Amino acid sequence: MDVISFVFTYYPLALLAIGVIVSLVAIRRLPQPASPARVIEALLAWFIFSNIGVSYLCRFIEHAFFGATSAQFMGWPDSPFQFEVAAASLGFAAVGFAAAFRTLEMRFLAILGACVFVLGDVYEHIRQWTVARNFAAGNVDVTTYSDVIILMIGFMLLWMQLRLGQPWTKDRRKSPYIR
Repeated sequence: MDVISFVFTYYPLALLAIGVIVSLVAIRRLPQPASPARVIEALLAWFIFSNIGVSYLCRFIEHAFFGATSAQFMGWPDSPFQFEVAAASLGFAAVGFAAAFRTLEMRFLAILGACVFVLGDVYEHIRQWTVARNFAAGNVDVTTYSDVIILMIGFMLLWMQLRLGQPWTKDRRKSPYIR
């Protein structure tokens, strides 16, 4: 497997791991003992930053600059739609970066938008696998499943933050992690 294929296949999982590591550092820097609400706040903020913001920025780069390689890896022909996927991915990245350290509502919308995109993406990849018999390594692979699992983690963190409360400043517009 060449380096580009490896990176395209596994970067969502790598970003999940990086987000957890950064979250643990942020949690360690909180006044101790940290409340469960603050722990979830840190986990969710860095989850959205890495798994929506950075991940979709990587998808933008993948489809905008390596579109032919990406299409070939998925067993699809290269087309102008690669740039449309790139532009949509850049939009999700911008929303992820903007929402990461903001309100629960903004975070919900960042995860919801990415979820709708991913569900459509997964549907088409599975349809290509079953109907068109596209068994290319990149059509239905680890990334297909990890995208769904990662977004399920995001919704779980949102639910936990909703249940535990929001340790935000009084104006509730921003996270306490923004100084």
